[in-house]
Order: sequence, then structure tokens, then C-alpha cells
Amino acid sequence: MSSKTVRVELTQRSNYQFVIAFDEKIPTLLGDEPAPLGEGKGPSPVQLLAAAVGNCLSDSLFFALQKFKQSPEPIHTLVEAEVGRNEQGRMRVLSMTAKLHLGVEAHELQQLDRVLAQFEDFCTVTQSVGQGIPIHTRVLDSKGIILKDSQAT
Repeated sequence: MSSKTVRVELTQRSNYQFVIAFDEKIPTLLGDEPAPLGEGKGPSPVQLLAAAVGNCLSDSLFFALQKFKQSPEPIHTLVEAEVGRNEQGRMRVLSMTAKLHLGVEAHELQQLDRVLAQFEDFCTVTQSVGQGIPIHTRVLDSKGIILKDSQAT
């Protein structure tokens, strides 16, 4: 089993604003908390987490379909993170819901049942985050027909 280290560096700019650097080839990103803590000049940590889950799921679904030479484009994904208080009264991400919309109708894709049965297993971020936060994943085709509806806990 091989491992790899991913490095992200954060430097405080002011108050709750942090410049997030990935490496020299990727532009930096400004993270900020929404008001009243911050100024909302960049995505919050919760938004970044939701983006990471959605991006990873979208990538995994696209990759799995591409293995069978299928073209599902454009995939559109919406992730909602429910933020609230836990039993100790601390703010936490309580759950997440990801809705992945394929750009085509289901009947246009071959091996779709096989892809839908396994694509989530290859999503590094979602499988990791899902160990602590329940993630509900729903895949729909371009007509809005639900193709998969699952809950990872």
C-alpha cells in the first residue's frame, strides 16, 4: 500500500481571512468566514469541505463512466451541508447531501448500473469524510429521474 502526502499552506491575511496555497502551479485561494465573524470575501471552511466532497464524487462518477467510454457531460453537482449544534452545543457539520445530475438521459449510457454500484467507493474524500459525517448521495439523469439514492455513514 502506497501513500502520498498532500500539502496545503494557509497564511493569515487578516482576522479570519487566510490565503490558501496549494503549489506553485495552482492559484491561491482566499478563505474567509461569513459575517459576523469574517467578511465573507472567500469560501468558508464548510463551503470548502462541501466543494471537496462534491468535486470528488463528480470526478469519481465521471471517471467510472469514462472507463466504459461513456459521455455523461455535463455533470452538475449540488452539495448542501447541514450545520448545527451537536450534543455539547458546538457548531458542527451534521450531515451533507450531494445531488449529481448527469448531462444525458440514463438510457444513453451503457454499464450505468455497474458504475452506480461502485463509483462512490473510489471517492477518496467522500469515503474519508463519510466516516464522521453522514453523506447522502443521489444521482439523477438529465430528465431528473433518480438513478441512485444512498446514505454513507
